[in-house]
Amino acid sequence: MKAFARLLDRLVLTPSRNGKLTLLVDYFRQTPDPDRGYALAALTDGLDIKGVKPALLKELVLERMDPILFQYSYDYVGDLAETISLVWEPQALEAADEENLESLSKIVERLQRLGRNETRSVMRDLFDRLDTSERFALIKLVTGGLRIGVSSRLTKQALALFGDKDVVDIESLWHGLTPPYTELFAWLENWVEKPILSTPAIFHSVMLSTPIEDRDLPNLDPNDFAAEWKWDGIRVQLSCSGGKSRLYSRSGDEISGAFPDIIEAAKFEGVIDGELLVGGTSRTNAPTRTFSDLQQRLNRKTVTAKMLEDFPVFIRAYDILFDGDVDVRPETFLTRRERLSALVEQQEPRRFDLSPLVSFSSWAQLEQLRSAPPDPVIEGVMLKRLDSSYQAGRAKGPWFKWKRDPMNADAVLMYAQRGHGKRSSYYSDFTFGVWTAIPGEGDVLVPVGKAYFGFTDEELEVLDRFVRNNTVERFGPVRSLRAEPEHGFVVEVAFEGLARSTRHKSGIAMRFPRIARLRQDKLPKDADRLETLVAML
Repeated sequence: MKAFARLLDRLVLTPSRNGKLTLLVDYFRQTPDPDRGYALAALTDGLDIKGVKPALLKELVLERMDPILFQYSYDYVGDLAETISLVWEPQALEAADEENLESLSKIVERLQRLGRNETRSVMRDLFDRLDTSERFALIKLVTGGLRIGVSSRLTKQALALFGDKDVVDIESLWHGLTPPYTELFAWLENWVEKPILSTPAIFHSVMLSTPIEDRDLPNLDPNDFAAEWKWDGIRVQLSCSGGKSRLYSRSGDEISGAFPDIIEAAKFEGVIDGELLVGGTSRTNAPTRTFSDLQQRLNRKTVTAKMLEDFPVFIRAYDILFDGDVDVRPETFLTRRERLSALVEQQEPRRFDLSPLVSFSSWAQLEQLRSAPPDPVIEGVMLKRLDSSYQAGRAKGPWFKWKRDPMNADAVLMYAQRGHGKRSSYYSDFTFGVWTAIPGEGDVLVPVGKAYFGFTDEELEVLDRFVRNNTVERFGPVRSLRAEPEHGFVVEVAFEGLARSTRHKSGIAMRFPRIARLRQDKLPKDADRLETLVAML
């Protein structure tokens, strides 16, 4: 456990990507099985430990600490795992117990065997046995929220460096293997041949685009590219093999359980790439619905019959990786599209359609189309070289994304909360609002969004200072800020779109908001009004 705790500590304090890769490779090289396999599962969000919830951890701390003092501590530190690991006061153990500190694998396997009534006593015992860093690592482990600046993709890249293998090969195996990955590590160390998966319908690394920049267009010939609309859904991969179908997100997480209607409708052998959307396909002439409707189905393991009826989903297909068992990724975009078109035509019309091409002859013409697309669910255009093969990763040149310019509004800061990780000592999460008239109350601010990025470190210092000097109320870790027509803080917020929302008093919510500028030149009374945003919607 000490080695895993030391790894997390060092990863948190290492900002560079190459530095994190070095730490991970060294850990995999120096740590035996099955500890390194369970660490790998934790780093890639693949460790399933049920029954240990944040609420239980708080209850354990409050058995030994005044609740008000704990709340102040949590408010100051900003991270639950770090707070508990620091404030926990272990009870004295007998000498034999002190020496009997457990390995990572023993702890994980012990927690996975726990009955519901055993969890509290086992976690209390572990907190007493472990030191501060180990307690921090344990809490991160059981709650599944590491937040240490290491993505699943980066961890797999570290595995590739460790074993001198192609990361694409690792990702192709990933969903056929389970923790503690002893077979995977045996292959990486060249003890065995590459594993042959018995599980069909595996995930394959997706091809990603790069944002178009102003200097790119003059160097590109419009005749070399096809254009497609960029739809506001989620990128998915549908893999069908041996009578089995699985739906994956772009990062390789299986989401089949939330979308059984897609799984049941898939009647082909192969792998396609597309956008998951709610509503009707172009083949049924029904409208496509907004991302907020799709959110009703996301992150669910099961869905009700009513949800299936109210939020029907479909895949708008735009590429094919395998046609049957034939790998067609080396073929050109146009050749693959012909194959994809033939495949989609054979599928259920309510569940599959083909992403249409956008006709254009110049970049100026395409820019006009991009700025005023025919459907509000469109967030820009995709550019794809006609001769491009399907390459895993984000190579610059074959595919570009050209999103619509973001919408902007001036809003007033209303609430603030501390950030996490390296921002845990700053107020960096902000809720903001706009003005509207309420009968009997006059003009009041109503929340329309929340953002925690978009500003520089210097601007964060300015925002943090304002929060500390202008707090009027506290609600646990949240501070309510002074926000009056003549006194407050105005920020320019950039966002991708707006949606109706029953959770917000304003009735609307911003999509992907970020703080674009600090408007210290404006008074709160000059910020935008709700009516302006409603008109945008």
